[in-house]
Amino acid sequence: MKTVMLVCSAGMSTSLLVNKIRVNVINKGLDLKIIAASEAEARSLNYEVDVLLLGPQVRYLAEKLRDLLGEQGTKVSIIDSISYGTLDGEAVLNQALALIEEDS
Repeated sequence: MKTVMLVCSAGMSTSLLVNKIRVNVINKGLDLKIIAASEAEARSLNYEVDVLLLGPQVRYLAEKLRDLLGEQGTKVSIIDSISYGTLDGEAVLNQALALIEEDS
C-alpha cells in the first residue's frame, strides 16, 4: 500500500481535500492510504510516505522537504492552486498517482 500525505499550514484545509480524495480512491478500488498533516508534522515525518503533496500556501517548504525526504524515495510536489481551491479530489489523486507511476 502506498501512502500519500497532503500538507498545509495547520492540516485543516488538506483534511477537507483528503476526504474528497478518499471517495475517489474507494470508487476506483485503489490501495492507497491518504492522510493530511500540518507543516510541523511534515517536518518531523516519522513514518514512510511515498508522495507528499504541499498546499500552495506552503510551497516554500518544497525544496527543504525534497532534500529531507528524497533519500527515502518520497516524491514531493505542490498541489495545483485551482485543484486545491476547488477541492478537486480526483485531480489531486491523479497528480499523486502520476508521481507514484514515475517509479514503476
